[in-house]
Amino acid sequence: MSDSPFAPAIHALTIDQQLALKTAATRLQDEFADTFGIETIEKFLNSSYDQFAARATVLNFLPLLAERFARQRLQALAKVEGKALIGKPTVLFLCTHNAGRSQMALGHFTHLAGDNAVAWSGGSEPGNEINPASITAMAEIGIDIAREYPKPWTEEILRAADVIITMGCGDACPIYPGRRYENWELPDPDGQPLDEVRTIRDQIETRVRALLAELDIPTS
Repeated sequence: MSDSPFAPAIHALTIDQQLALKTAATRLQDEFADTFGIETIEKFLNSSYDQFAARATVLNFLPLLAERFARQRLQALAKVEGKALIGKPTVLFLCTHNAGRSQMALGHFTHLAGDNAVAWSGGSEPGNEINPASITAMAEIGIDIAREYPKPWTEEILRAADVIITMGCGDACPIYPGRRYENWELPDPDGQPLDEVRTIRDQIETRVRALLAELDIPTS
């Protein structure tokens, strides 16, 4: 990793974590070699790591989470800068903690749209984990969101989105000109019994299906 001002405190990391970050950087460099320079890739990886490290209680998975988030951000930046002609509608689901509603919406959208569209999610105040009841409710209908993780939204992700769906983040939700916005009034599943979360899950599915139809995105 470079000694850029964006680099995490390497001395505070274990040898295994340092190695994992270096390996992640190599993978991202191989993937984006024709799009971005090494400095940009390392900057995004390191800043992604820092965002998770600031609120993490378990550090073992941080390099993997940082790599996944950096990859998403680099894909978004490539679209914004016209370096990747994705040609697919891109939808961003936002809520406060990115732990329940926006994650279930992302799960439904990805499951139904398949490779016909791109979807991301984020939160104004990301939580520490996905709501367990949301994971259970989605698993009941065959959609696995257990591997997802709460994350913030970033400038490049907001700019890359064609449609931004907000759910309960209020004034914290960003407004960018030229984007299609919708606000979905839905209860927060946090602290709700599973039966209530199932109801929220089904309401989200109905809205996602309607959105896909409006965007003329085929469902798989």
